[in-house]
Amino acid sequence: MSMKNTIALAGSIGLLSAGPVLAQEISFGATATSDYVFRGVTQTAGDPALQLGADLSVGDFYAGVWGSNVDFGDGTDVEMDIFAGYAPSLAGFDFDFGWIRYTYPGAPSASGNQDFDELYAAVGRSYGALSWDAKWSWSEDFYLDSGEASYLEAGLGWALTDAVSLDARYGTSRFDDLVGADYDDWQIGLSWQTGPVALGARWHDSDIDDSRFVASISYSLTRN
Repeated sequence: MSMKNTIALAGSIGLLSAGPVLAQEISFGATATSDYVFRGVTQTAGDPALQLGADLSVGDFYAGVWGSNVDFGDGTDVEMDIFAGYAPSLAGFDFDFGWIRYTYPGAPSASGNQDFDELYAAVGRSYGALSWDAKWSWSEDFYLDSGEASYLEAGLGWALTDAVSLDARYGTSRFDDLVGADYDDWQIGLSWQTGPVALGARWHDSDIDDSRFVASISYSLTRN
């Protein structure tokens, strides 16, 4: 599963006036989904979610914000993430290096500190209709101050037609300070896109949560 601060954004914009003009894009997206599943675990107690996001890219640099409703059963009902990164291409490979901060505005303090940061690095490549990618995410202090944690995931994609694609992913979560908390998750999905509208159907499963079927509809808009 994965969706930037003012300093990073200002730095990217500053590149526009410091030499050759770099290509820039602003993107907006909205998704309605029957369930919000993150790394194999529902974030909405199996209920639907509405998710909104926006990002700015300048050359190979990007920054953005993304949000969703959640339900952790403790009064936490909003997730808001900010992220920034660098996504160059080299010798046919696509790379992505970045940072993301997960925040939960209005979360009850009695639940502990739910906000946390992650660094990530990803690589992928396409061969005609086939593609693959791998990504490693690392947090020095994960959710609820639970200590160092990492998530390694890999995926395969197949463009069946210009509009329809199939993909499968496998991920493994590791927690250095939580004995017995490690788990794996996997998913397979089918998506159809025409213009700015995309429909998705996805099956999720994991070692620690029930299997789930998720249907979604998304709308995206990009401006140069």
